Amino acid sequence: MGNAVHHTGMTKYLISFPSEAMRLSEEEFRKAGIDARAVIDEAKASGVYVFGGGINEGVAPELVSADGSVRPDTYAGSRLTGGFTVLELPTRQDAVEWARKIAVACRCSQELREFMYDPAS
Repeated sequence: MGNAVHHTGMTKYLISFPSEAMRLSEEEFRKAGIDARAVIDEAKASGVYVFGGGINEGVAPELVSADGSVRPDTYAGSRLTGGFTVLELPTRQDAVEWARKIAVACRCSQELREFMYDPAS
């Protein structure tokens, strides 16, 4: 067998929302932050948390080309904003349940995407 990596049955899921989806008052935004951190703490305690965070929209994106050149730009149509959470879960239904918890905490709908299996990650 050597260095063969076996698929554990766990899949990584991206749960995200664009910043414009959170239309909240200052007080509701504060409460959503508290509630969202509680869900993330629950995911960490459950051992399913991989990564999460929000895009710093105060820093302009840069496009790094294959030739190494860098310019302040994005792909046409790219609108990467908002918050993201990556969880590793056994089933898509588990991912839907976690997305539901995050949606309730953030007070906005969440997009759910599945990463392709990669034995090296």
